[in-house]
Amino acid sequence: MTANKQPNLTKVQILKSLLIALLIGAVVLVTAVLPAEYGIDPVGTGELFGFSKLYQGNNQTETIDTASSLNFNKIKMEKLGSPQSTPKPNEANNPPPEVQYPYREDSIEVIVPAEKGIEYKFKSLKYGSIKYEWATDIGIVYIDFHGEVKQENPPKNVFYESYTLAYSNNMAGTLTAPFEGKHGWYFRNETNEDIVVTIRLNGQYELFK
Repeated sequence: MTANKQPNLTKVQILKSLLIALLIGAVVLVTAVLPAEYGIDPVGTGELFGFSKLYQGNNQTETIDTASSLNFNKIKMEKLGSPQSTPKPNEANNPPPEVQYPYREDSIEVIVPAEKGIEYKFKSLKYGSIKYEWATDIGIVYIDFHGEVKQENPPKNVFYESYTLAYSNNMAGTLTAPFEGKHGWYFRNETNEDIVVTIRLNGQYELFK
């Protein structure tokens, strides 16, 4: 009867095997585990092999939870701007000035009372360029981002041109004023809590005093 001989590994061989195992583990961690579980893709392999698509994270859960509780009316194109019965003032066709308002930057907080609406506007000359950003502290508001033409004797039913209608808690963009006048937002709060909207402006405009 012959006994089975088990191979005897030397310390060098054991150490070598351990190092190889650690190296393989590190490669798997960096290329697959980090992109899929934590959204971290230091070497780009997560995007290359599709592991990054497996990452869900907390933001997706929060977005789904928030969106599932929303039940707003659909916004239609017919709601944009003044009714057709309100003519566009001739002043809208005035040429732009040779000199715009100087560049400035401001941050403004606007409190939108519960179940009410409020407007915030700035003034700009024709073709003035303004970057804007706004965000709420809590909740969603309805917004009508629009402008009103400057008129010497404005009528009772003032013409206004809507740039954006939306329900949102955050928005950013750039406005090139199509005419001289007042431009800004109508915020409507449909919740039972006051909402604070923080507006940031940067560009060629002036604030109303």
